[in-house]
Amino acid sequence: MWPRRLVLSVVTVVMLGCAAAPTIDLGAWQAPVGRGHPLTGRIWDASADRFVTAEQLVARLVRARYVLLGERHDNPDHHRIQAALVRALLAAGRRPAVAFEMFTADDAGSIARHLAAAPRDAAGLAAAVDWKRSGWPDWAYYEPIAQAALDAGLPIVAANLAPATARALARGDRSALPAGLAARHALDQPLPDGGEAALARELHDAHCGHIPWERMDGMVLAQRARDATLADGMLAAAVDGAVLIAGTAHVRTDRGVPAYLRARAPGASIAAVAPLEVREEWTRPRDYAAAYEGRLPFDWVWFTPRMGDRDSCGRLGLPRTSEIRAPGSRGRRRSRRRRWTGCRRRR
Repeated sequence: MWPRRLVLSVVTVVMLGCAAAPTIDLGAWQAPVGRGHPLTGRIWDASADRFVTAEQLVARLVRARYVLLGERHDNPDHHRIQAALVRALLAAGRRPAVAFEMFTADDAGSIARHLAAAPRDAAGLAAAVDWKRSGWPDWAYYEPIAQAALDAGLPIVAANLAPATARALARGDRSALPAGLAARHALDQPLPDGGEAALARELHDAHCGHIPWERMDGMVLAQRARDATLADGMLAAAVDGAVLIAGTAHVRTDRGVPAYLRARAPGASIAAVAPLEVREEWTRPRDYAAAYEGRLPFDWVWFTPRMGDRDSCGRLGLPRTSEIRAPGSRGRRRSRRRRWTGCRRRR
């Protein structure tokens, strides 16, 4: 059993030699289920097919121009890992922009005005963008990440597609695509290697099977446009690269944001880290690949406890019409100001 307190220490390389940075202590796990699971707290290097230490992971992330940090939105441990890794990058001397899926093009002006008046006030960002009506979990989950960025003088990037645009695309209105986005990212071409059909199945399942299949082309286009827009946000803001804070579906290396980054910046180094919640019956990393067409589509997986066992569709009062389920998929209440177009937001 790994200890409940997870300690992440990093080594800072400076011009005059090597100096140890302060230890970053994440404290006790906050998610309640699976703390004693054999994988909890362990980090899996998917390409090397082996476990690595937090220090080894940080050493690799420091060398990557673009770092993508996934999450299950309602798991506080995932956000604590994200914050720790951002701080580790800063301690190692990196100064990337920090892009958030949770902030859209509609928020950019409000964020700029708030930070012009209070450049270090991460707490105040919530009021600036009317976070309470956004449908996202408590801003307290994200505030430490934003605070670390602002304390270092890093730009906060509102990287996501405007909600109205995403809704129009999901309804099948291709004319809503932002100018140049389709051409830059080949959105008029299907994803290779069966990715289009796989994404359609994933979205169909994420909406409890209640989106008619004839609407899935629009849903797929909207999701691809969001990933492409997130990639553009990272590329445009990158002085010393960029870090993306987003759900695990967006940081997939096969058809998520990394794929769009590779196409636009083929020589850049990209690193994707996905915290995944453990399942009692899955005790080996390869067990989790079954939920992702047989291969973990991330560079590293950091296993964490989970928030609980619940039937997301049942919570919404919807019968489940699809049995294609991925670990961590979940439902959300409809928000007065929705950032997505269906009954559930993807993880």
